Amino acid sequence: MTAPLLIELLTEELPPKSLLRLANAFRDALLGSLKDDGHISATCTAKVFATPRRLAVLIDDVHENAPDSEVLVKGPSVKAGLDASGKPTQALLGFAKKRGVAVEVLQRISDGKQEIFAHRDLAKGGRLDTNLDLRVEAALEDLPVPKMMRWGSGDAQFVRPVHGLVMLHGDRLVAGRVLGIESSTLTSGHRFMGKSAITLKNADEYEARLKSDGMVIADFAARRAEIEQQLQATAKSHGASLGEHADLLDEVTALVEHPSVYAGSFDAAYLDVPQECLILTMRQNQKYFPLFDAGGRLLPRFLIVSNMQVADSTHIVGGNQRVVRPRLDDARFFYNQDRRVRLEERVPLLARMVYHNKLGSQLERVERIQLLAGEIARALGANVEHAERAAWLAKADLLTGMVGEFPELQGIMGRYYARNDGEPEAVCAAIGDQYLLRLNDLGTPDSLVSACLYLADRIDTLVGLFGIGEKPTGEKDPFALRRAALGTIRTFDLIVAVGKLSGKEASDVRDFLAHAASLFPAGLLTPKVVDEVHEFILERVWNDLATIYPKDAVEAVVSQRPKLAEVTARVKAVQDFRELPEADSLSAANKRIRNILRKSDAASGALDEALLKEPAEKSLYDSMRSIEPQIDSNMLGRDYSGALKTLAGIRGGVDKFFDDVMVNVEDSQLRANRHALLRRLDALMNRVADISKLAG
Repeated sequence: MTAPLLIELLTEELPPKSLLRLANAFRDALLGSLKDDGHISATCTAKVFATPRRLAVLIDDVHENAPDSEVLVKGPSVKAGLDASGKPTQALLGFAKKRGVAVEVLQRISDGKQEIFAHRDLAKGGRLDTNLDLRVEAALEDLPVPKMMRWGSGDAQFVRPVHGLVMLHGDRLVAGRVLGIESSTLTSGHRFMGKSAITLKNADEYEARLKSDGMVIADFAARRAEIEQQLQATAKSHGASLGEHADLLDEVTALVEHPSVYAGSFDAAYLDVPQECLILTMRQNQKYFPLFDAGGRLLPRFLIVSNMQVADSTHIVGGNQRVVRPRLDDARFFYNQDRRVRLEERVPLLARMVYHNKLGSQLERVERIQLLAGEIARALGANVEHAERAAWLAKADLLTGMVGEFPELQGIMGRYYARNDGEPEAVCAAIGDQYLLRLNDLGTPDSLVSACLYLADRIDTLVGLFGIGEKPTGEKDPFALRRAALGTIRTFDLIVAVGKLSGKEASDVRDFLAHAASLFPAGLLTPKVVDEVHEFILERVWNDLATIYPKDAVEAVVSQRPKLAEVTARVKAVQDFRELPEADSLSAANKRIRNILRKSDAASGALDEALLKEPAEKSLYDSMRSIEPQIDSNMLGRDYSGALKTLAGIRGGVDKFFDDVMVNVEDSQLRANRHALLRRLDALMNRVADISKLAG
C-alpha cells in the first residue's frame, strides 16, 4: 500500500532567518533515507511546510512495506569451490549451507577478475513503521543548526523546544517517539486565533485543516505571496512604493502564521535625519516596511506585518508607533552628535583601531590607501587631490556613533558627514561609494575619483592579506577576497569602457599591486605576493568570463597574461576570429609549431634571411613582414579583432610552408634558421591570444 506520509514537528518559535533552510534540509534528509530503503521511488516529490512554530513535510506515495529486493551474495571462486574432479570442496559446501540452499542452486558469475560462485536471493522489504521515528530523529540531527538547546528534564536537544509530533501515513498513525515526544494525530493552530488542538484524519487534509480550523497558512511560499499582495495593495492605497524589500519579506514570512498588514506613521520631523538611518532602524530593528514616494524619498509612513487579524487595528498600530519613536530618536541623536566633530578630526584616532594584528591600525591602512589612490588617480587622469582626500577621510566614520550602532552604514554616513563639513562633492561621493561602487557613468571626473578610492581599498586588502598568508582556501574566504578581486575586475571593465586605460603605456592592475606592496613595511609581506594576487585576479577573470564565452577562448587569452583591461576585448576578438574560415587551419598550424619548437635544441637565435632557401619559406617570411606593421598598429589601438583578421591573411603561406618545407633537416644551421622563423611566426600568431589552445 502507498499513501502520503506527513511528518510534523511542533516547536516553540524557530529562528526566522534559517527557517526555510531548516525545513528544506529536513525534507531532503527524509527523502534520502526513505529512498535508500525503497519506501519511495527516485522521482517521489515532497512538499515542505514551515511556520514559526512548525516544520512539516508531506511526501507522496510512500510504501507501507518496501518492495523486496534482489541480493547477490558472493562466495568462493570456482577454482577454490571445485576440486580436480569437479566435485564441491568444503569451502563451497560451507557457503551453500550458510545460505540455506543446495550447491546446485548457486550460480557461476564473473566478478571482473575471476569466475566465482554466488547466490541470488530476495531480501524482504522493511516496514515503514519499524523505524520511522529513528529516521525522523536522524534527519533532525543532521540539520544545519549551529547551536542546540535542551528543555525539561530529558536529554532531547533541538534548536528550539519541541512540544508535538505528527506521523501520519494516509489515515494511519505511525507510532514512534522523537526527541522525547510520542507521535499523535494532533496538531495545533494559531496561538491566538485558531484551535489549540486539531485532530487530523489523514495526511492529505493537513494544509487545508490548518488554514480553516487553525488560522495558519502553513505553506511558506503561499504565506509570502499573501504578505506581498497585502503590502503592495496597502502601499498603493497610500500612493507609495516599498523599495527593495525581498530580504525583509522572507524574514517576516518566517515570523507570522496568519499575516495581516497595517499602516503606521511617524513625525515628519524625523525626515531631517538621513533616510538610510531611518530605513535601517525600521527594517532591521522593528521589521517594518518603510514607504517611499515616486522619487524614492522616504515618507513618514511604514507598514506592519502582524500575526493578528483584527477588525480595529488602533491598538496594534498605536503600539508599533510608540515602539518606533525611541528608535528614531536614537538615530536623530547619533546624527546630531556625530556632526559636532569633523571627519578630519577623527582620522588620527584611527590609530587606536586595529585593522589586523599583523597589518597594523586603521590609520596605517588609511595612509597606504591614500598614497595608492593618488597613484591610481594619476594613471586614470583623475583629480589626485580629491582622490587622496577621499582616501584620508574614508574610514573616519567608523568612529561615529551612528556607524557604531549600525555598521551597515559605513561609508554612507561618511558621505553625509563629509558634506556637512563642506568637503568637495567628489570627495563625499567617493566616501559613500567605497563599499558598493555605483558607477553608471565613469565619464565624469567625480565618478573617477570614486573608482580610484574603490580600487585602492580593494587592492590594499588583497595585497596585505595575501602577503601575510591569509588566502582563501576551498569554500572558506573569511575576508571576502574573492569579492574584492571581482570588484577590482568590474571596476577595470568600467574604466576601460570610457577609455581611461588605453594605449601602450597604460597602467595594468599589476602595476597597482606592485605599488600597493611597496607601501607596506619591508619584510612584512611574502616576496611573491604581487604574483600571487595577480594570478588570483586572473583566475577570477577566467571563472567570470567562462560563464559567458567558451572556455577554450578564455584560456587562450588568459594564458597569455595580458593586461587586465584588455582581457574581455581579447576574448571577444577570439570569438570573432574563430568564425573565420582560416581559424581552424591557423590554430592547427600553431599547435604544430609549438610541438616542433618544444623539441628544438635551440631556444633562441636570430633569423638569417640569407639562409631562407625554399620559395615557400621566403614567401612566408615576406608575408609575415608585410603584416607585422599592421598588427602592431592594431594592437596599439586595441583593435584585437583587426589584428586577428590581418593574421588570417597568411593562412595560405603557412599551409604551403608546411606542405613544401622540411623543417627538421639534417643541416643544423638550416634547421636552426627554420626554427627561428617559426619562433617569429609563433610570436606573431599569438599577439592577441594563444590560438593553439582553441579547439578545432
